[in-house]
Amino acid sequence: MDQHWKKAAAQTLQQFHLPAYEDIPDVGLFLEQVTQYINSYFSVLPHGAVTGTMISNYVKKGIIAPPQRRRYGREQIARLFFITAAKSVLTLEELQAIFRVQQRSYPVDTAYNYFCRELENVLAFVFGLKDSLDTVGVEQTEEKIMLRNTIIAVAHRLYLAMYLLALSEENE
Repeated sequence: MDQHWKKAAAQTLQQFHLPAYEDIPDVGLFLEQVTQYINSYFSVLPHGAVTGTMISNYVKKGIIAPPQRRRYGREQIARLFFITAAKSVLTLEELQAIFRVQQRSYPVDTAYNYFCRELENVLAFVFGLKDSLDTVGVEQTEEKIMLRNTIIAVAHRLYLAMYLLALSEENE
């Protein structure tokens, strides 16, 4: 297979950006609105969707806080963005553990914004849009190294999914 798929994937990923924490609605969204909002960002990626059933399961498992009067706030939505990106490489128990580490280490807005910058950084590197990974943030903590490694796993899983999708389309 030629490298055309990789160029197409790289172009797709150049359009992929998650909202900054302060840009996530904090008016309280209903479950269906949350799924539509998150899926609108992940729609360019294969296997990136989240469903209402999945979100309800994350609430039942204690991974995200229950909605208040059936509405989800900014913090819950930010966590759902991370979950949607990482669910292909982490178990529910690992997601819980990562959120416990985050709660001890950084406020949600700081952790989420770091995640967004690092995700774009790693995706650009894995898909050949740049030659090396940038240093994101000022300090290098164990928590940041753990998160970067999680994101690297996500990026490689996405690379594999996009490669296999291109291969199956080529064989049709």
